Amino acid sequence: MTSHHYLHTGQRTCHADDGREVPCEGSGQDASFAVGTSWPEPRFELRDDEVMDSLTGLIWSRSANLAEFPLTWQEALDFVATMNREQRFGRRDWRMPNRREMRSLLSLQTKLPALPERHPFIHVFNGWYWTATTAAISPAHAWYVALDGARMFYGGKDQSFMLWPVRGAGLSVVPRTGQSLCYDAAGKVVSCIGSGQDGEFRYGAPWPEPRFEILHASVLDRLTRLLWRRSASLTPQPVVWREALAAVAELNHEGAGSTWRLPTLNELEALVDCAAHSPALPSGHPFSDVQDIYWSSTTSLFEPDWAWALYLEKGATGIGQKRFAQFSVWAVATFDSII
Repeated sequence: MTSHHYLHTGQRTCHADDGREVPCEGSGQDASFAVGTSWPEPRFELRDDEVMDSLTGLIWSRSANLAEFPLTWQEALDFVATMNREQRFGRRDWRMPNRREMRSLLSLQTKLPALPERHPFIHVFNGWYWTATTAAISPAHAWYVALDGARMFYGGKDQSFMLWPVRGAGLSVVPRTGQSLCYDAAGKVVSCIGSGQDGEFRYGAPWPEPRFEILHASVLDRLTRLLWRRSASLTPQPVVWREALAAVAELNHEGAGSTWRLPTLNELEALVDCAAHSPALPSGHPFSDVQDIYWSSTTSLFEPDWAWALYLEKGATGIGQKRFAQFSVWAVATFDSII
């Protein structure tokens, strides 16, 4: 299992603009490269009321609905604190997952739920699950992940969604989110001590310092070992998905020095700093021409005529119809393969 500090999306098939399955070879799509930390087989180990994810080292409750009903964000944090006081399943280190930990469970090849095939979990709800990560763009909101089709957005902390507790520090394949502050339900900064929030634990692989290294017209992300074009806008204006793939292929024909590709959704998401917004990139980043929304090479298997995109102003992951010229293009290469 090769470790990259970002995960393989799980995508195995390639799809045309209308959603038809097409051969992957030469398509430039996610499944033609299969980049990121690969999944072990079997991936999950069932341990009574817990499941160990061999990919990340994180241990999840086998039941994805221990609370039995939706909770507000603070109620979800309080529920986990009660689990620890009562030593649920003999443990006292349960917590609400941060947004990268919650996303680490996702498979972008499946839907309803968007979890790896043959997973051993029970009581999975095909809806939104809270994370312990506050939305920097609007701190009265927190990030949540939809298990029906894998989107990630943020909801008001006063709204009620599902909770899936996790424990363990995990392996170093999932990076930290970058969040270091903690916030109450109104969005006010509070002490992190005992809060149970992302900013208290800061779990995940630490970011190197400095994180980015400029290499001529490219930038090396020393966290993921990915090489990004320094100019984060490969096309003069937003394009349809097919044109995004073609623009990166053209870059390679021009002999631009690397094997460039359209990034997978997980590669794009790994750029996000959850302490920042507009754009949600680490402070002092060296990129130019940063746009709002970027196409990924990953198809949405929920609706295969749609593809995944990163909403960089907010840091959200969503989808766009492949035939609408609405998103921008940012090229990436695997640094280790070109040195």
